[in-house]
Amino acid sequence: MEDSVNSNGKDLNSDQHAKAFTTHSNVQILTHPDKRFFICEVCYKVFPEIWRLRRHFLTHTNPKPYSCDVCNKGFSEKRYLEAHYRNHTNEKPYSCNVCNKHFSEKRYLVAHYRIHTNEMFSCDVCNKQFTYRGVLKIHLRIHTNEKPYRCDVCSKEFAQKYKLNLHYRTHTNDKPYSCDICSKGFSTKTTLNDHYRTHTKEKPYSCNVCYKGFSQRNTLSEHYRTHTNEKNYSCDVCNKQFSRKIALNQHYRIHTKEKPYSCGVCNKRFSKKSALNQHYRTHTNEKPYSCNVCNKQFTRNSYLNKHFLTHENIKPDN
Repeated sequence: MEDSVNSNGKDLNSDQHAKAFTTHSNVQILTHPDKRFFICEVCYKVFPEIWRLRRHFLTHTNPKPYSCDVCNKGFSEKRYLEAHYRNHTNEKPYSCNVCNKHFSEKRYLVAHYRIHTNEMFSCDVCNKQFTYRGVLKIHLRIHTNEKPYRCDVCSKEFAQKYKLNLHYRTHTNDKPYSCDICSKGFSTKTTLNDHYRTHTKEKPYSCNVCYKGFSQRNTLSEHYRTHTNEKNYSCDVCNKQFSRKIALNQHYRIHTKEKPYSCGVCNKRFSKKSALNQHYRTHTNEKPYSCNVCNKQFTRNSYLNKHFLTHENIKPDN
């Protein structure tokens, strides 16, 4: 067995400090003049109490005897199942005594309460604050560019494990979330919710500068950069900068000559989906942009704006 060292750097296996003996499979106890330590014989991690070791050992055996009767998700402990079940019932028994906000789990309430007490975890690089230490740790990977989770199919790397799991569905084509209006399938619940707003026309996210509404939070964030002129995405070929990642991806196709969007009528290919949509109107003769002065119609908004110049001293509505 490898040597075990306590938090003070002392060798717990030393004859001067401890006596070791095995109690049962995968558990070893070290007796020490001050206390006993419990060691996992799989990874040699040291624990001060036996119950902590037993709970830790589940990470090796991974039994999940408690199963949700709604979604069949498995859990190692009954308390985790009970907490999870509130996601289905929308029960929120824990309430903040400052702002009366409700939470499904006590740990969420404890984290939320730090907002009121100002006991936040702060990033020492950009000073952004977080209610969870673990979330701060994940955030720091933005600065370090650390991506510890790698896809075993395409080798793409991710900073967060859940993003790897979501990405993996692009290989399996797993789409467990389905729209109850048009039956379109989605790999995540978030993308389903975003899609659903295309039916309801709901735009719950509003810009506090120009008050333009958006159906998705990330679209609002990208739009907001048009006001701040912030450009976080840079092309590694020509160094041109962009405020949106999708704009960088589209620009990058100038260098790769990639044209992933194909016309179903004439097979002409395009680097942007918007360009394909505009081209497709040459087949359908659709003209969605209309002049509010003379009612002349156009296939593109840019053509409409150019046409407006023919009407002196009149500005377009858009």
